[in-house]
Amino acid sequence: MSLNCAIHGLYRDSLTLLTDLYELTMAYGYWKRGMADLQAVFHLNFRRLPFNGGFAVAAGLETVLDFLDSFHYSSSDLAFLEQIKTDKGTPLFEKAFLDYLSAFSLNVSIDAVPEGTAVFPYEPILRVEGPILHAQLLESPLLNIINFQTLIATKAARICWAARPDPVVEFGMRRAQGIDGALSASRAAYLGGCSATSHVLAAKLFNIPVKGTHAHSWIMAFDEEEASFDAWAEVMPQNCIFLVDTYETLEGVKKAIQTAKRMRAKGIEMIGVRIDSGDLAHLSIKIRKLLDSEGFAQAKIMASNELDENIINDLKHQGAEIAIWGVGTNLVTAKDQPALDGVYKLSAIQDAKGIWQDKVKISEQLVKVTNPGVLQVRRYCDESGYRADMIYDVRHPIKEGGTFIDPLDPSRSYAIKSGEHYRDLLIPVMREGKRVYTPPALDLIRKRTQEELSQFHPAMRRFLYPQPYFVGLEESLYARKLDLIRELKQ
Repeated sequence: MSLNCAIHGLYRDSLTLLTDLYELTMAYGYWKRGMADLQAVFHLNFRRLPFNGGFAVAAGLETVLDFLDSFHYSSSDLAFLEQIKTDKGTPLFEKAFLDYLSAFSLNVSIDAVPEGTAVFPYEPILRVEGPILHAQLLESPLLNIINFQTLIATKAARICWAARPDPVVEFGMRRAQGIDGALSASRAAYLGGCSATSHVLAAKLFNIPVKGTHAHSWIMAFDEEEASFDAWAEVMPQNCIFLVDTYETLEGVKKAIQTAKRMRAKGIEMIGVRIDSGDLAHLSIKIRKLLDSEGFAQAKIMASNELDENIINDLKHQGAEIAIWGVGTNLVTAKDQPALDGVYKLSAIQDAKGIWQDKVKISEQLVKVTNPGVLQVRRYCDESGYRADMIYDVRHPIKEGGTFIDPLDPSRSYAIKSGEHYRDLLIPVMREGKRVYTPPALDLIRKRTQEELSQFHPAMRRFLYPQPYFVGLEESLYARKLDLIRELKQ
């Protein structure tokens, strides 16, 4: 089941008002000025890589498509809009505009980067074409969906890279920002590489493997720690990972071993033990020695406790004997960077005569200057993997043997080699308001994420000073952008 179906079942039938008011006031303005049907192109991208990293993982497309499949204004939506007033107490929207919305049928075409694809600043993750009123209405919900899921999928990919080859279980539901935050985060975390979730509703809705045993309260409910382990082995004999740090960790391990010996006498093996506090490197090394000395070399040590990619990486370097990682808060909240700076900008519009006009937003901050045109991303590769990405305008041919230029540093460029292999990243997903793409199953997207990231140089995945991947503007697009900026400044 898709996330949108989950949201509709939990909340309400129509989510079309999942937007900012200024999208509706602009739509009203386009309608009022007779501009509603002017054809326009918008692109959704981000400006900076999250977590000071070397890549981001595109996520959220399936949710976007589900959201758009049911995009309509219900009678209750229109009733709410009708009662919004200006500061003078008059209706914000006139009745004729609300009548227009009551019969509204979305008529946009969308091209998108498939989920699980590595993406970089300024590259369009989505391209939306259609009547400007229609495309404008989609800005806020598309950003809401893509920004968060891309952020969490990226965080998960980083954490799983640090933990490799060990599995990572997402533990974050209780710390997530609300119901949808928890659902979206669990989906994106699995897409990014986590092997399972503790979140049962997400497991049900998205067909994610679900894992979990017991908490400290189970231990504390018994008079003796060892009695709690014995009881757990009785009720969950095939799901025994004992939480051993309720009182004193190493003593807890010794008691878990005694329970495990009694289990073994009955032909049942414990899976392992979990630690959730203390010096995880030091404790895991001591626990491994205890388990091995008592004949439990196959028992695994699981660790949790405010983990992230940097802590896991450090623990690995310290020789920690941890085989399973439970990561919660820092994953599902992206605690060190809780938002992706995704934007949705107009890049081209047809005038009243049907002539396309490129648009660019300029700023005192170079990073905020947008790219004009109808854009596509071409990824070049050779036998060693991915080499560089070119952003180009689909309306203009690419010169054989041409170059593409770093928009933030024109001294850096990439020369296209004759016969070089490439593929275009944006694919059709919607045409004139109708879906034309069926996303693959989530486990296949998860697999794709790992396959895609393996095609980049490993240095791009470093946590400190990652090797930058080259992304540039096709040379004629770069020149047109500069011309537009000069015209606007004059």
